[in-house]
Amino acid sequence: MPPQAQSHQHDHDHPHAEIAQSGRPGYYDMLETAVRELLIERRLIGPDEIRRQIELLDSRNPALGAQVVARAWVDPGFRTRLLADGRKACEELGISFYDDTLLIVLENTDRVHNLIVCTLCSCYPRPVLGLPPDWYKLKPYRSRAVVEPRAVLAEFGTVIPDDVEIVVHDSTAMIRYLVLPKRPAGTENYSEAQLAALVTRDTMIGVVPVTVESERVMP
Repeated sequence: MPPQAQSHQHDHDHPHAEIAQSGRPGYYDMLETAVRELLIERRLIGPDEIRRQIELLDSRNPALGAQVVARAWVDPGFRTRLLADGRKACEELGISFYDDTLLIVLENTDRVHNLIVCTLCSCYPRPVLGLPPDWYKLKPYRSRAVVEPRAVLAEFGTVIPDDVEIVVHDSTAMIRYLVLPKRPAGTENYSEAQLAALVTRDTMIGVVPVTVESERVMP
């Protein structure tokens, strides 16, 4: 097990803050705005450079990750390469990386369920998923996912059997994780595009499983 991964399987009987989204700007949103304005004021970066970076970030969304997952489900060779080197396998599909981060892909099985968190801030596989959801950046998720993952997953409606190990992976500035969820039963005759339409952002973070009812509208 890598040093960033931790396994936790204990119950709890103490009150806690629920995982919820906030409509107000978060700490990191305000920090980003302040730093950006300061850099422009000091002429260290220009508005055009910021615009190009924003356009690059906006071009990334969970549909890219869904494409990767679907390919891994239908192509055993690609799945093997993906688990061995996530970044290199994604680049096979034309998904470029604009930073120096590593991408480790974690496969959910009948015996192991993987969950991704960043306890320090909001490190996230943005090249393949785009921007993280608000709840991923909030302190209740960042702290509780490590110490009581079963409770956190239950709040997303995900109940993991007691005989399945939950492994929590803590992202870092240089190491990002992507969950390869289990392929749902009854999809043997689905095309790759149909499979990709079942894969959502949350399934690739590990908070919910992929189901045939989870089909999303492709952007």
